[in-house]
Amino acid sequence: MGTVVGNLAGVIGVRPEEAAVVEQLKAGSEEAFAWLISRYQQPLYSLIYRILPNPGDAADTTQEVFVKVFRGIAHFHGEASLRTWIYRIALHEALNQRRWWARHQRQQVTIDADRDDPHASPAENLVDTHESPFDAAAHAEIAERVEAALREVPEPFRTVVVLRDIEGFGYEEIAEILDANLGTVKSRLMRGRAHLKNLLTPYMEAANRKPSHRSSVAPACSVEEAV
Repeated sequence: MGTVVGNLAGVIGVRPEEAAVVEQLKAGSEEAFAWLISRYQQPLYSLIYRILPNPGDAADTTQEVFVKVFRGIAHFHGEASLRTWIYRIALHEALNQRRWWARHQRQQVTIDADRDDPHASPAENLVDTHESPFDAAAHAEIAERVEAALREVPEPFRTVVVLRDIEGFGYEEIAEILDANLGTVKSRLMRGRAHLKNLLTPYMEAANRKPSHRSSVAPACSVEEAV
């Protein structure tokens, strides 16, 4: 069992060999499920956080995704890759939670209201700890601007931008996750990038007008590179 679990990382994502991993999960292997959580918890949280407005809700929804995966793995028959299937569940749960939040959450007072930074961005993980404090702050500011701009991109364009430019999915995988055709995916991606570029352009132009910061702030880049 230990050998099988140890080789899971090499097996996952290779469709012809994926059946062996799925069988371990269907058999109820605790080691396999533990590996699955360690492999997907952070990327799923990052995806869900970009859909939901509250980090606590994102964390709870991430846990609910794994519950759905555990309960549903017996019905997984390989129509899509395991990774695609898991992300499809994550998007479904996140969008459902966001609809619930829109109806109810605004009427509630969260116990996190008094915290210094209840909406701390996961973009902080992008900071290189070996940078100087000034460079780290500058890069963190850019990441935070991108995160904030992403939240203003309308759905369903935002989700496609996140899946393609941040999560690194291929067009075909995104089509499977969203149950959409390839043309729709590419159209949404183009429109999402255009929205994001329009939102970020004023900030990038303002940053480029600060000559004293040019040596420390990362050079202007495309929207895709910034994301």
